[in-house]
Amino acid sequence: MRIGILTGGGDVPGLNPCIKAVTTAAGEQGWEVLGFRRGWEGPLFCDPEDPQGNQKYLMRLDREAVRTIDRTGGTILHTTRTDPRRITEDKLPPFLKGRFVPSPDGTLDCTPHILRVMEHLGIDVIVTIGGDGTLTYSAHLHRQGFNLISIPKTMDNDVFGTDYCIGFSTAVSRSVEHINSLRTSTGSHERIAVIELFGRNSGETALISSYLADADRALIAEVPFDVTRLAELVMVDRARNPSNYAIVVISEGARMLGGGVVRHGEADEHGRRRFGGIGQILGEEIARITGVDAISQSLGYLMRAGAPDALDQMVARSYGALAVQMIAEGRTGLMTVIRDGKYDIVPADTCLSGKRRVDVAALYDTDTYRPRIANIHGKAMFLN
Repeated sequence: MRIGILTGGGDVPGLNPCIKAVTTAAGEQGWEVLGFRRGWEGPLFCDPEDPQGNQKYLMRLDREAVRTIDRTGGTILHTTRTDPRRITEDKLPPFLKGRFVPSPDGTLDCTPHILRVMEHLGIDVIVTIGGDGTLTYSAHLHRQGFNLISIPKTMDNDVFGTDYCIGFSTAVSRSVEHINSLRTSTGSHERIAVIELFGRNSGETALISSYLADADRALIAEVPFDVTRLAELVMVDRARNPSNYAIVVISEGARMLGGGVVRHGEADEHGRRRFGGIGQILGEEIARITGVDAISQSLGYLMRAGAPDALDQMVARSYGALAVQMIAEGRTGLMTVIRDGKYDIVPADTCLSGKRRVDVAALYDTDTYRPRIANIHGKAMFLN
């Protein structure tokens, strides 16, 4: 048996422990493990006619290769946001140019090539670790008849079908640490701090981080906010604080009433522009309305930097071991999940069945822009 493995999308703490767990458990079964570098770009850029040239996209994994990787963050396999169903001709490797018919939007579906590479390399099952984009393509590949197991990871904790994704706990821990650290300068200068966190479509990371850091206000992606009303509330918060400062936490996907989500920079090869910048805009607006200087700080990649915390170590290892367990039982086309506090499996295409978002009615006060955790009994560990 030969197992393939790749990591796609944004990196999070916990990817390396998951890779190690899959490799170790597969080795105990006597199976080979072959890692694809750079997410789905790895198999996309592999040329069955050029085995020597493929080496930079492949990494053989065994116990020695993964012995110490769980001590660090990121992914030794590296990662991209490549989607083999939405590639433009200019992004293809030379040997694939001219082989696919463009769809009406000008993109190419290179899935036949991905399947050819898997067959050429003798991959029996592939384990894919990623967020919505990676797992959506994984579900598509399974529908084409290929055997796989998906493992959810994302700092936003927004993959539908699971209560927990690798990386979420560490992202919250990092955020709480930095929010509290920023109290020093904010209080010294008697300002208002606007701290932007990752969270495109789901505000769960901002909600839980602000709840644990006891921030004054939290703005989440699911609820548009009135900046004038917010400014009034924040000035009350500042006046009540003996150190005369206030803290506002905001999701990168949050938006003002009547405004859109802020994006910046040039579009990538898939036509996507990066989210972010709403924190800076909000800080400037608050300063204009209140006359009080604002500190605008995006935590950005600090949220996903460094080694995973104990919870992400535990979940990453368990998901990896569960994936190999399912393969050993001859069960594929699945996604590892946590449901009701227990490790479980669901069909790989479950992630396509809905959208995971903050339960606003149960967890958020839309009038005061604050977490509102009125009922703890029966809630999951992260109150989601």
